Amino acid sequence: MGIEHIVPLSTQALAILEELRPLTGNGRYLFPSARTKVRPMSDATILNALRRLSYSKEEMTGHGFRSMASTILNGQGWNRDWIERQLAHSESNSVRAAYNYAEYLPERRKMMQAWSDYLDSLRQGEF
Repeated sequence: MGIEHIVPLSTQALAILEELRPLTGNGRYLFPSARTKVRPMSDATILNALRRLSYSKEEMTGHGFRSMASTILNGQGWNRDWIERQLAHSESNSVRAAYNYAEYLPERRKMMQAWSDYLDSLRQGEF
């Protein structure tokens, strides 16, 4: 969207990215377009992958992962400002948006680590 967005990553996410390096190289994009390395993978690629995994459009979309994360993080009691900033959502209150440029990076880093730990616990059947 043309706006810089800093994304704190968990240790698990960083480890996965390191595993991808031999496959993706050192190009600009971790997930380049299948047609050209100078553009990122499109939203349609995610949708097509979900369809190949037998998810219908009523069951899951690429954006659905963001919605699911927001719902769960809010349900776990994380600060809504941290969640919205992590999702690159802008402030709907124009006065507040004009004055609040907080990135909440330390808090978001902690939240993203907790999110990865939560996902790991689900994968291991601990939840």
